[in-house]
Amino acid sequence: MSVSQLTKRVRRELTYLDYPARGWTVPRFKDGVLVLDVLIVGGGQSGLGIAFGLRLERIRNFRIIDRRRRGLEGPWRSFARMKQLRTPKEVTGIDFGIPSLTVRAWYEEKFGKRSWDRIDTLHQEVWRSYLDWYRDVLALPVENDVELMLIEPVDDIFLAHLRRSDGIERVYARKIVLATGFEGSGSWRAPKSLVAELPADLYAHSTDDIDFRKLAGKRIGILGAGASAFDNAALALEAGAARVDLCFRRSEMPRVNPLTWMNFAGMLGHFSELADLDRWRFMRHILEELSVPPTQDSYWRCRRFENFAWHSDCGWSAVDAAGGIARARSRDRSFDFDFVIFANGVEMDLSARPELALFYEEIALWNDRFTPPRGEESEALARYPYLGRTFEFTERHYGAAPFLRALHNFTFGAMLSHGISGAAITGIKYGVRRLVNGIARELFCGEAAEYYRDLLSYQTPELRTLDSAFVWLSQLGSDAVDADSLANQLYQHRLATLGASLQRSMPQHDSVSAKSIRFARPKRTPQPAHLKKRKRRRD
Repeated sequence: MSVSQLTKRVRRELTYLDYPARGWTVPRFKDGVLVLDVLIVGGGQSGLGIAFGLRLERIRNFRIIDRRRRGLEGPWRSFARMKQLRTPKEVTGIDFGIPSLTVRAWYEEKFGKRSWDRIDTLHQEVWRSYLDWYRDVLALPVENDVELMLIEPVDDIFLAHLRRSDGIERVYARKIVLATGFEGSGSWRAPKSLVAELPADLYAHSTDDIDFRKLAGKRIGILGAGASAFDNAALALEAGAARVDLCFRRSEMPRVNPLTWMNFAGMLGHFSELADLDRWRFMRHILEELSVPPTQDSYWRCRRFENFAWHSDCGWSAVDAAGGIARARSRDRSFDFDFVIFANGVEMDLSARPELALFYEEIALWNDRFTPPRGEESEALARYPYLGRTFEFTERHYGAAPFLRALHNFTFGAMLSHGISGAAITGIKYGVRRLVNGIARELFCGEAAEYYRDLLSYQTPELRTLDSAFVWLSQLGSDAVDADSLANQLYQHRLATLGASLQRSMPQHDSVSAKSIRFARPKRTPQPAHLKKRKRRRD
């Protein structure tokens, strides 16, 4: 089987799961314009999985937007500079349990089963190519080059201001999901205290668009000890840097990856149900006490260069510039660099998100809801948003911003509230389903009165007659005696009845007509002998 055959197989298997098929959300209008049920911001792995999950729940009135052009959604073809993912190749999640839709099924058809058996992890470009196929095989309508600029609460819905190449579009939505990755609750930025005196051409953040060819022959300083730090160091060395010094504040090179420990169903599926103190202690240990190390491959990429060195217990206290050189100082050392790369991770700061500018101060953070025991404080963790059970923002002051219930944060900022879920491949299997189920629940419960009125008006009979079958068939007319004519009449009756029912029950934007419904037309069958005999007697 080829990838094209696998594509056909996936689409065929989806027809096997097409129950119940009825679209059920109640259409709403604002200023004569249809209000979206859900606006998904971000077309990477999370946004794609959320969109497919909504479709499986027969929620069709949604849109997906991404500010990048096609193929550059997420980090995989931009600042994710590793060669191999650290995620186990067996990971599942956005396939929603459909075997033919898994990365393994796609990989084996594209590269062969033997190739799959030989690898432990996936090349990052392979994962990105799988996401491209996933989007296409499911025909997910991602709108690229569309950026969310601002979210404006209007009554009990949102007005989203979207920037497109041809101007600003304004869209109403009942719910908005922010699937904007690691920086979705803050920003990637170098430490302000260290770059205040540095010219912009002397430094970059590890997520910036860096032209590594320009680093050839230069002395490069990198601050950080995680995967991003080593990946950037490797690229600088491979581009011909004269020397690369990698500095970090810890006394030892981190070697244990706490995120790997988290990869079991209990932790991935139910972390959010723990008490606040338990969640705080888990994440404080994972995110602060145990730093995520580089992969073995990234480390070896750097170590094969003699002009590479790493320095523990060497956090920088200041960096300044003189004569086009950046001088970094630690407690007992100093370095002169021609260029500096900061690989210090993402900073949680909702005020850095322009889309939240109108109400970020109304959003509850962990320091608004939880006071840790003495000795277990963390200024960094305190800035994480305190999310509800469906990844929704919560109010800093109860009753002041009820609209936040409909704004869902499926980003790295969900880590403290929900564990690995919003921006990591390993947690998608549980996080996306929790989010989608919650959205479906809230859309249904929010329109309970409308569904009850619809039930009271439901008049489509299943028991169509109280006569005997013989009398009812006789009333269809003399042509009904002919078995072929009878079958055709039953076919037309069924078609008209179901078409009318769907027209009444489905949202107005789901254009359904009797003409668009197809059933297998009954085949002509031999006329039973007793009917032939009865016809001869009448004659």
